[in-house]
Amino acid sequence: RIWIGGGYCDPEWIGAELELAAGTDIGGGIGIGFITWRLDTAPAVLDLALASAPRAVLLSFGDIAPYVQRIQRAGAKVVAQVQSVAQARAACAAGADVIVAQGREAGGHAGERATLALVPAVVDAVAPLPVIAAGGIADGRGLAAALMLGACGAMLGSRFYASAESLAHPRAKARVIASSGDETVRSAVFDRLRGWDWPAGYALRTLANATTRAYAAAPDAALDATARATFTAASAAGDVERAAVIIGEAADLIDSLPPAAVLIETIVGEAAALLANAPGHLALPG
Repeated sequence: RIWIGGGYCDPEWIGAELELAAGTDIGGGIGIGFITWRLDTAPAVLDLALASAPRAVLLSFGDIAPYVQRIQRAGAKVVAQVQSVAQARAACAAGADVIVAQGREAGGHAGERATLALVPAVVDAVAPLPVIAAGGIADGRGLAAALMLGACGAMLGSRFYASAESLAHPRAKARVIASSGDETVRSAVFDRLRGWDWPAGYALRTLANATTRAYAAAPDAALDATARATFTAASAAGDVERAAVIIGEAADLIDSLPPAAVLIETIVGEAAALLANAPGHLALPG
């Protein structure tokens, strides 16, 4: 399956990606994801996506209720990413087909709950809906752990950011391989530089760099047109000390840039081996 990150709902970019996807011979159909609060301001983009008959639409960071019936009437499944148990229950009530429980360890925007405790709580809250775990998962151990917590699968963003096919700048990929989750921070600075007014409660996790340190020291400083132009140029040049390297706490587990297909085979194989060798129960001492 091909997944398109519709993100901030740019119709020209999404249209081009949908056209490219339609020209491939990869089976499984198309899936597309949107930042829900941004989709609220550009609802026509959803019609553009649904015209391509996607198999699934992922909605995250906002109220999915206005879109569920439209998506399902078009024959697609609704996948709702949530960051709390309350959000999971609301998405379930709205008619979501699948829930993604995302912990704060994730790269990019996330809420406040940690993956380990959030996932089983969401599994219990929305049963029997399938739940996918996200946040801090980058290898077979993480996938196996997610399955043991009751999830039916896992979403791995940071790991595939550092893959051969990723469109991330080569310098950003190299920086990820050399980094640790200890170096990640959550900050509003890159959203402000990009001109996005994110709702409260969703901080952006990236690697710390000169930009995040300057903002932490002076959060009320003006981020004017000059600062935004510098940021844009840094992003294009792969200047990892000024541009955003959006990566999560799983950075320690990323040490190579394999093709995505190899990553999938390796991670699934590791998880299968771990689960096959897991004891039926753990004997407590004494």
